[in-house]
Amino acid sequence: MTDEAIVELYWNREERAIEESARHYGRYCHRIAKNILYSEEDSEECVNDTWLRAWDSIPPHRPSLFRAFLGKLCRNLALNRYEFLRAEKRGGGELPLALDELSDCIGRASELERLPDRMLLTDCLNRFLAQEEETSRRIFLRRYWYLCPVREIAEELGYTESKVKMSLLRARKRLRTLLEKEEITV
Repeated sequence: MTDEAIVELYWNREERAIEESARHYGRYCHRIAKNILYSEEDSEECVNDTWLRAWDSIPPHRPSLFRAFLGKLCRNLALNRYEFLRAEKRGGGELPLALDELSDCIGRASELERLPDRMLLTDCLNRFLAQEEETSRRIFLRRYWYLCPVREIAEELGYTESKVKMSLLRARKRLRTLLEKEEITV
């Protein structure tokens, strides 16, 4: 079944939409949640909540990139769950490591909340990613958007972990240079 057909099921309020979403994108969403939460149970809960959030969002929204739409819903739910668990002093996963790696470039997460115009940072990040080579961009996104462990990225690409770490280090340096050039300080 195509993404358009699944979206149409949501649009027509047919419960089969949830089944099709789970069948086509269950593993994808579970992986996103697991990389953030590092818990099978919490990840499964986030994935189930993703289908409900999609049900509530379509209509009125009609996503053109359904996979990305579900991924973003799942990621946001997992990040919210992570914050809840962290407040309870029970967290885990790749999020703290990834944020620590990025802190030299874009500052700490708490500083980002105070950034007057986060849209400037978002635009700069988008330009940065657009000018990166495909492999570097893929590694960067796998690490900092999907929060995949370095080991997993290396296995997927057939690289050593040190090669992935070096790619990430160089990308962060290029990002920091661009941010300084754009006079975006965090």
